[in-house]
Amino acid sequence: MNKKFFISKLTHEGMPKLEYKLCNINLNELLGCSIKIEFTGKIECINCSRKIKKTFNQGHCFPCAQSLARCDMCILRPETCHFAKGTCREPEWGEENCMIKHVVYLANTTGLKVGVTREHQKLTRWGDQGAVEVVVLAEVPTRLDAGLMEASIKKSVNDKTNWRSLITGKISEVALIKEKQKIVKEIDKKFKKYLIEDDTLYNFKYPVIKYPEKSLTHNFDKESILEGEFQGIRGQYMFVAGKAVNIRKYQGYEIVLT
Repeated sequence: MNKKFFISKLTHEGMPKLEYKLCNINLNELLGCSIKIEFTGKIECINCSRKIKKTFNQGHCFPCAQSLARCDMCILRPETCHFAKGTCREPEWGEENCMIKHVVYLANTTGLKVGVTREHQKLTRWGDQGAVEVVVLAEVPTRLDAGLMEASIKKSVNDKTNWRSLITGKISEVALIKEKQKIVKEIDKKFKKYLIEDDTLYNFKYPVIKYPEKSLTHNFDKESILEGEFQGIRGQYMFVAGKAVNIRKYQGYEIVLT
């Protein structure tokens, strides 16, 4: 196999065992094989296809990063959503992506964390993050509501994933239902109307033969070739020859996969 293409984020389907694809290439079938990923030096914006020398916001050119709502800071900090103020960069996009049902959830990725995502894409989001187990805490009508609730909870619960532990396969034991029960008792009363009683646990298993022994990452800007045994995938990371590469970080990069 020898294919040239511009990188887009890994996609996956199935649960609990995830099946991954990179630009329609079934990666699960390549596990254990020797592969070579070579960056050609070409980069293009994933939104407008402009030829660029560096990317912003995971694959965008600078003008798109400045103009698109999906690149605004409120995507990282949903509690700062300003759609209601009439200042959204793309009101139509905001209507379709922010003014819709979201979920606030508790996950075990490398330990307990709280997060938010659009309800209809929750399974995609959890797989992208490398979560091993998730329970939904609340359903809310907008991204802003979800962000405000998350901001309240993250005063006592982490909202970040330890990427070093994620790529080395270190996972803490977490009793998600007990953690949910604790938050339900302590949450500010203004958020109680959003809480749900459903305690379904969503589990995810990742196609990994071997995790890297150390938290080593590959940088295509410094070294154009990554090759060796393809050892696994978790979240948006591919593991090759004891190194991890964050595929989402290199969206828009042209590579040759052999």
